[in-house]
Amino acid sequence: MPDFGPIRPKRVFEEICERIRNELSSGTLRPGDKLPPERELAEQFGVSRTAVREAFRSLEISGLIRLQKGAKGGAFILDGNPTVRQSLQDMVSVGHVSLNDMTEARVLIQEAIVRLACKRATEADFAALEADIDRTEELTRQGRLRERLDYSINFHKVLALTTKNQVMIITIDALTYILRILINQLGPHPRLDLVESRRKFLKHLRARDADAAVEEMTDHLTKLHQHLVREQHRADRRRVRAPPRLQARAFGKAHTSARA
Repeated sequence: MPDFGPIRPKRVFEEICERIRNELSSGTLRPGDKLPPERELAEQFGVSRTAVREAFRSLEISGLIRLQKGAKGGAFILDGNPTVRQSLQDMVSVGHVSLNDMTEARVLIQEAIVRLACKRATEADFAALEADIDRTEELTRQGRLRERLDYSINFHKVLALTTKNQVMIITIDALTYILRILINQLGPHPRLDLVESRRKFLKHLRARDADAAVEEMTDHLTKLHQHLVREQHRADRRRVRAPPRLQARAFGKAHTSARA
């Protein structure tokens, strides 16, 4: 039989965290909202400012809030689902998730998203996707590949929004967040026909041709995967050839970048 220990009463800061999480669950607090200042919250809860400060630190570590310093600073509710992102990022960082795992999951999830988008996307959704492609084309023409990455990855978030399914949106947000970290480490994908591929994909989406849209998206994800694998192998070879001291430094940089 399990050996259950005694139940411990919650500490004050844990109770504060639970209250704030409840407000998030109920929808009273939303992403982007700013929490009241420490002093005000301490008065509302009838606790010390130290307890509120400890609660803020705990919520920041959990990825629910962002603490910002300065005149316009404070505690802000983060967008998306940072906890899912952080958990996946930690698994990638310690090697529990490979590039193959990432791509396989993305292909399967993106197929489900594309099929839902073909059924549910509105003209406003199509316009948002087209605006993203237009900006990607402009940055491609200017050779600004690092900035193009923001719009290239944002395209997947905009596409997920067309499903009107919150689980899909949260899942793709976490996957694209990790993808951004990997691409920043290994280098942006210099695919010059990206815009052409995106316009072809959007054409299939507008026609509600799910099979053709899925095929175009899968082709893109496969080519991106091949690029990342090549760059990962090159990075590994450079680390092997480097002197031990530089290897340690490179590992530290990569580890820091992955946790950023």
